[in-house]
Amino acid sequence: MDLKKHIGIALAYFLAVALMGILLRFYFVVSLPFNFKFLLHAHSHTALLGWIYLGLTTLIYKIFLSEAQKPKLYKRIFIFTNVCIVGMMITFPFQGYALFSIIFSTLFLFASYWFSWFAMNHIPAHFKTRFSWKLIKASLWYLVLSSIGPWTIGGVMATLGPESIWYKTSIYFYLHFQYNGWFILALLGVVFYVFEEKGIQFNPQKLKSFFLLLNFGVLFTVFLSVLWFVPPTVFYVLGLIGAVAQCLAFFELFLLLKDHFPVLKKVFTPRAFFLLKIAGGLVLVKLLMQLFSAFPYIANLAFLLKDFVIGYLHLVFLGIVITTMLAFLQYFKLILLPKSFISIFLVAFVTTEFLIFYKAFAVWLGLPFFQDYYICLAVLSCLFPVAVGILFFKNLKSRSS
Repeated sequence: MDLKKHIGIALAYFLAVALMGILLRFYFVVSLPFNFKFLLHAHSHTALLGWIYLGLTTLIYKIFLSEAQKPKLYKRIFIFTNVCIVGMMITFPFQGYALFSIIFSTLFLFASYWFSWFAMNHIPAHFKTRFSWKLIKASLWYLVLSSIGPWTIGGVMATLGPESIWYKTSIYFYLHFQYNGWFILALLGVVFYVFEEKGIQFNPQKLKSFFLLLNFGVLFTVFLSVLWFVPPTVFYVLGLIGAVAQCLAFFELFLLLKDHFPVLKKVFTPRAFFLLKIAGGLVLVKLLMQLFSAFPYIANLAFLLKDFVIGYLHLVFLGIVITTMLAFLQYFKLILLPKSFISIFLVAFVTTEFLIFYKAFAVWLGLPFFQDYYICLAVLSCLFPVAVGILFFKNLKSRSS
């Protein structure tokens, strides 16, 4: 099984996502002949379900399932998944949520169920008692749980319409369990696998406490996703409890791992370890943003100023999930990480995040807002496809040579 080829396909989606992002940025600068909302759907679906999903499932297969000796079955799942992704990439830009895009996104849900079933049923016996697999298994259940969101969207649009509060709630429910559940727990599972392979043992009681707090936090922070329509006070309280639980979970994680950071520094390349340090720092920022968003004033502010939400989501996906995933892909020798890619990618990430958050703070606090903001944001965003292009073509060249 040529898993490097599979990651090459995932990187192609990453490049497509970056190029779509450029078009979305320039939409506010020059007149462009496409529907912004339709392309935004294609951009987000390809990012989450093309690039990140394939990256994580390939890692899970490489680490836990390659011993299962089921390469033909995995290949069938992989091909079916890619048919769904390409279908969404082609249909969303032209029709948004309509017949064919809904067919392909529905089929993708079945592809994700198929992979989850495959992983849980064919995991080799010696992995079943590992804490790393416990996290991966939980992440796959969150992947399945997140699909409730897309399943309800069709019914909501048909009965209540896209302006209904249930339409946005369905989307936020899906996003929440994707990044807080599926993405984050899968990456944590890989972290613990690395430590397990190095023979490091942790206190079972502390692992249990961390796992319970983490899952409690994931389940209860879903209430933060509905605060935008000002629900009863109990929703704010439950969301705050979830945010505190997540803070405590990651504090426990820090206590568990702090004495073993030198191991990570030793086994990861300097570039990969640098990406992990960035992701670790941004996890703290994410946790604080979640905690503050449980308070009515901040929750309302985030709803009124969409740039706070856009900045937060980009921080999670680009700054935490993708950087960590890239470090792991290099660790397992599935990609090369060129220095030029890391430099350009981080410049693009830092500068665009600064501009996105600056606009939100400028509107909120009445700060001066410069005239060429959208031009600056669009031009700096051009660095993303440059960086991803370097990553894609360097890896393509290494495979062919």
